[in-house]
Amino acid sequence: MDARKITKVLIANRGEIALRVIRACKELEIKSVCVFSTIDANGVWVRKADESYLLKGDPIQVYLDYKNIVALAIEVGADAIHPGYGFLSENADFAQYCIDHDIAFIGPKPEHIALFGDKMASKIAMKAVGVPVLGGTDQPILEIDAAIRVAREIGFPVIIKAAFGGGGKGMRIVKKEEEFGAMFEAATKEAERFFGRGDAFIEKYVQNPRHIEVQVMADKCGNVIHLGERDCSIQRRHQKVVEIAPSPRLNPKVRNELLRASKKAMFKLGYESVGTLEYLVDEDDNFFFIEMNTRVQVEHTITEAITGIDIVQSMIRIAEGEPLPTMQEDIKFRGYAIECRINAEDPKNGFIPSSGRITTYLSPGGPGVRLDAIGFKDYVVPTNYDSMIGKLIVVGIDWDGVVRKARRALDEFIISGIPTNIPLHRQIVRDEDFKNGIFNTTYLDKKLPTFTLDAIHDIEEDEIKHEHIAAIVAALKNQGL
Repeated sequence: MDARKITKVLIANRGEIALRVIRACKELEIKSVCVFSTIDANGVWVRKADESYLLKGDPIQVYLDYKNIVALAIEVGADAIHPGYGFLSENADFAQYCIDHDIAFIGPKPEHIALFGDKMASKIAMKAVGVPVLGGTDQPILEIDAAIRVAREIGFPVIIKAAFGGGGKGMRIVKKEEEFGAMFEAATKEAERFFGRGDAFIEKYVQNPRHIEVQVMADKCGNVIHLGERDCSIQRRHQKVVEIAPSPRLNPKVRNELLRASKKAMFKLGYESVGTLEYLVDEDDNFFFIEMNTRVQVEHTITEAITGIDIVQSMIRIAEGEPLPTMQEDIKFRGYAIECRINAEDPKNGFIPSSGRITTYLSPGGPGVRLDAIGFKDYVVPTNYDSMIGKLIVVGIDWDGVVRKARRALDEFIISGIPTNIPLHRQIVRDEDFKNGIFNTTYLDKKLPTFTLDAIHDIEEDEIKHEHIAAIVAALKNQGL
């Protein structure tokens, strides 16, 4: 296949993922173009791109108007677009529109984005290529009578999921039949509000599962490899909080079968680019495919840490038509990595998103510490977007070492002016179950009642300490020192 050299990439996104793509482009000696809303004008990624262009209009919709974004790409001479994650990253129409206008889309083929954006169709496709799936509906359901018949057939507990969305929206767990009607109505209304369609599907609910995902990479020449698995079980309201690579307590036989099945499925389906297959692993070590993300994941960083593979650069090379630089036997896994998602949210008030000016920002560092973040002193966190302001990644040669490194790095990470979830992370990495690698998707539900008061104490303690330091500095200045 003829390679197409990419010379300038427009990044159709914002925040830390925009900064991540800029850095990948710089190392490949490719020009980077950033687009930004009026609210994001002071974003660090806007300053670091080779070129930056304001998109006037609604601060959210400007990142979703793909026709305007492609028109700008053509105007400024960009020959490729990287969608990042969120926004347009899994929009098949956007990918096709790029291709139709001779712009390389740095991601999978539109047909694969469409396939895996439809949870029903993807479930059928994965089952057809031999991957285990959960029992449940094969078609989206809108009628409650049909839905409850399916639920009775597969047996309670069941889970209701939005057929055309994700991120925990339009999702409800139903443990008893008498609760089903109200839960179904609430789930479909929420799905319609967030995704424009209220279609749902019903699946058997797996109790106390681990959430394990497999990172795959495939080129346009038919080569497919996996980059191991990540454990994303530590979640709150179906939103990932901490991710780990590899999973510290996954049965080796289950791991091997998960990786084999994932790689084989992507080869059979002719997938291209990077992607992540997500699974639930039950208490008996059975695994079931739940969905695939056809984009770079937030937590790609920890896979990079244990493999040495730059996933974002690989996406760009694949889009150019280059073959994978490494085959499966060349991938060497080393140690463990942990990613903590740093969110601007208030532990004292149900973890609701917070906004405002950062008055103190002291970042962690040292061996084995990586920080992908957009925060800095005097940065104003807006209300319009996701609350994540950074990702703290640590890597160590063994599990005990990486947990200790996470504790040290989190203690170094000081943000004040707005509340964050850093104190929650400090509690997690000191918890005995976490230190022993014992957790599933119910971990935070059970632990939060004991964590919350300590988190509030830590926030107050940090504020007092920094006020004390500021007073000392002021006194020294007054003395001419």
